[in-house]
Amino acid sequence: MALDQNRAPLYEAMSEHKLNRVVPFDVPGHKGGRGNKRLTDFLGEHCLKNDVNSMKPLDNLCHPVSVIRDAQELAADAFGAENSFFIVNGATGAVQAMVMSACKSGEKIILPRNVHRSAINALVVCGAIPVYVNPGVNSDLGIPLGMTPEDVEQAILENPDAKAVLVNNPTYYGICSDLKRIVEIAHKHGLMALCDEAHGTHFYFGEELPISGMAAGADMAAVSVHKTGGSLTQSALLLMGKNVNADYVRQVINLTQTTSASYLLMVSLDLARQNLALHGRDFYQKTSKFADYARKEINAIGGYYAFGAELVNGRDFYAFDSTKLSIHTRAMGLAGIEVYDILRDEYGIQIEFGDIGNILAIITGGDRALEIERLLSALYEIKRLYGRSPAGLYDHEYINPTVDLPPQKAFYSERESVPIEQTAGRICGEFVMCYPPGIPILAPGERITKDILDYIAFAKEKGCSLTGPQDMLVQRLEVVVQ
Repeated sequence: MALDQNRAPLYEAMSEHKLNRVVPFDVPGHKGGRGNKRLTDFLGEHCLKNDVNSMKPLDNLCHPVSVIRDAQELAADAFGAENSFFIVNGATGAVQAMVMSACKSGEKIILPRNVHRSAINALVVCGAIPVYVNPGVNSDLGIPLGMTPEDVEQAILENPDAKAVLVNNPTYYGICSDLKRIVEIAHKHGLMALCDEAHGTHFYFGEELPISGMAAGADMAAVSVHKTGGSLTQSALLLMGKNVNADYVRQVINLTQTTSASYLLMVSLDLARQNLALHGRDFYQKTSKFADYARKEINAIGGYYAFGAELVNGRDFYAFDSTKLSIHTRAMGLAGIEVYDILRDEYGIQIEFGDIGNILAIITGGDRALEIERLLSALYEIKRLYGRSPAGLYDHEYINPTVDLPPQKAFYSERESVPIEQTAGRICGEFVMCYPPGIPILAPGERITKDILDYIAFAKEKGCSLTGPQDMLVQRLEVVVQ
């Protein structure tokens, strides 16, 4: 029986608590904002008064038994899941909880290499062993695509002791694998099916969009509601199917999630779920309309390629998220990161990311037509003023890795710091990635190659924000002592 999605239990409890004018002799120490006037002036009095601590009337995220439990049940109902948990460490926390719930130390998990760093971080922490399925690659765009069901099944047959399969749904670029078929294959062989849906909140509420993890029968899905669902930054959901022991997953979450969960983040999840359940269809219809219009106009400019469903091939590009405005820039002679920087510095427009050959603008129903036109005008001017020959630009984003050690073993091995130009042939002991999107160029345990070093050098030259290594300037790398 469907629950009443008009309800927002945590919001209602917090509103009542605020009216009760309880005297706070607990944390936080700003005491409703009175202890920090500048912060109160900046964020607002309502925000600070709602920044409260766990108490009986407001429940406790570590062991929810009342209003947080009720809010989580409503979220599960709205997203078509059996159970859900509020996560206050973003989809990163949800992905790590999925992996650590499905796999123990030494057990294998099958996943694409173009996963977010959070998945590989989970392997470092719990000691699970990755079995990478190389995604397809679009050679014209130079970007990784999805996994094919055939490649996933082959990986399972070669690793019959694997415990889970993890799928990106969608990738940062909006590309989806045949999720339903992959889930069926995983279950046929007795594996859990996990979905990283950090960028797929809208799949649960929009029309004519790719299938969501829960609708495809996945066991767990990490959903970053703040990205396209309207909650506050750092808030997410972990969704579970009927065959998952939710009480065990809660214990795993509590290994790493804070005991001082932010009520601002949690109430934003409660209200975002309510809004999506009641108005999500119209919201994402507007989102798709904006994105479709922008794609058409950008492709008319020339030099850019705002790609979409025309590239769907039923295999490694099984479906496309039409809300994503992914734009290839290399044909006009500019790296994506260069366009990203020009948009921000010259035109006052902040997009999601720019990498070697592409940019991504996140569009939602919260945008306005005038702002879409401003982006289009800026892209036209950038092409006119800065366009040049693409000669000399790097032509691919994804490099197939050679994994020589499990991530945990490599990360905790004896390591030495070596000038980056001298590391070819060595095993990397740390991460190197452009952030965003946060997909590692190198992860612990992978063999460093000249192609990888050339990619890193080009990314540095073009101004990508490289993160991960101990050396913040990325002039040296920690490599495993052999």
